[in-house]
Amino acid sequence: MEKWVEIRRRVLTGELSKRGACQEYKLPWRTLARILGHEEPVGYQLKEPRQKPKLERFLPIIHEILKQDPKAPKKQRHTAQRIFARLQSEYHYDGGLTIVKDAVRAWKQRQAEVFVPLAHRPGEAQVDFGEAQVKLRGEQVKVAMFVMTLPYSDAIFCQVFPKECTEAFQEGHKRAFEFFGGVPRRISYDNSKIAVAKITGGRGREVTREFLRLESHYLFEHHFCLVRRPNEKGHVENLVGYGRRNYLVPVPETDSLEGLNAQLQEQCRKDMSRKLRGKPATKAELLAEEKTWFLSIPCQEFEARRVTPAKSNSLSLVRFECNDYSVPTEYAHHDVTAIGGIEEVRLVVGHRLVARHPRHWGKEHTEFDPIHYLALLERKPGALDYAKPLENWRLPDCFGVLRRRQEAELEKHGTREFIKVLRLLEHATLPELSGAVEYALSIGANSADAVRLILQSRQEQPVNLFCLDGRPHLKGVYIPLPNLQAYRTLRVGA
Repeated sequence: MEKWVEIRRRVLTGELSKRGACQEYKLPWRTLARILGHEEPVGYQLKEPRQKPKLERFLPIIHEILKQDPKAPKKQRHTAQRIFARLQSEYHYDGGLTIVKDAVRAWKQRQAEVFVPLAHRPGEAQVDFGEAQVKLRGEQVKVAMFVMTLPYSDAIFCQVFPKECTEAFQEGHKRAFEFFGGVPRRISYDNSKIAVAKITGGRGREVTREFLRLESHYLFEHHFCLVRRPNEKGHVENLVGYGRRNYLVPVPETDSLEGLNAQLQEQCRKDMSRKLRGKPATKAELLAEEKTWFLSIPCQEFEARRVTPAKSNSLSLVRFECNDYSVPTEYAHHDVTAIGGIEEVRLVVGHRLVARHPRHWGKEHTEFDPIHYLALLERKPGALDYAKPLENWRLPDCFGVLRRRQEAELEKHGTREFIKVLRLLEHATLPELSGAVEYALSIGANSADAVRLILQSRQEQPVNLFCLDGRPHLKGVYIPLPNLQAYRTLRVGA
């Protein structure tokens, strides 16, 4: 470029003749004319693509291989090297690798998809799940990250759940609506089985019952992307990665997912103060404007849960999501409805709630309630010390003292008498029963009937005195005193 400028300056200012320039710089006449005619060096362009005689007849084969590749598994598709090897072995290609790579690159460049920028109206949202790793109580586990975004204001809301499932999907919506202060009128989704039961072609969808329940409660309109077209909800696709990189790096350590969710909610709230390139205001200001388009949150609270039919087995256990939960033994071999929420599992027989347990998100775990097996143990007292449901049941020391006294007094019937005392937990709390047992021991009353009477007397509410204030119509009522002569006669005769 420097020599180009020097030649132009010297010749065009008259310092050097054209002939002298050709002699001094050893330039052909045409080259000098090009230098004088252009302010900067001009590139060389081929009038038509350079011919590739060796590869030309193999191009249709390469293109056909690349066309069929999308039907193959993603990790088993052709590379340029593999196409080159196949051309050599199957079609006797004797050319080089580089021109094959150029042909593959050119074809992929022509086939690359181009997208239309979309305008996002206020009151629309997008939802997706992503995966992340967290350290939960010292163990690194995989969690599902629920993300809802509002493309108009660019607001984002994130929560993590043990797995991607119906109840997590519903709970994520519930928390997002509360965070944004309203319900978006239209929400876009992919074709997850949580929401879509069947794809009926094009935009046709048969949605699941639980998704319909969610939609019926909040009254929003759904929109499902075409199959393999996640770009239709590209806003949330991008922000799933943003949330993971910015809110979960480094890998967070937590004792509970709810504690981590509180931190994520605070991070999302802080993010509202940002102003993005091309936006007229901050996220918080745009969200305040967008809220006027939202639907109001219903007064009645929505319950995030999944209902599954099940059956209790001979061990009085019901299986839900790869884990077993106990029911009272009187409901063994019964049809049971399992209602799974984020925090607990409820078990219903008919219209009666028979058991509730904390939800376990692992696999092959058994959740026992010892009280469920006491009625059976009363008939089989010999199994008391070997019953698995009671294996880790820690009772106050007073129960051990009571059992020893009962077994000393009643011998072989003492264990059954002790189980009768434990069965009082079916209608009382452990602190209430413990207090009754301690009092019974202090007065030397060791029977189950004595403990029951003490417990009942403590549970009874004292009767308040009846007051006639404000009831003038009752003041004139006269009730004669009872005749106790018959009672006195009985006493004297006794």
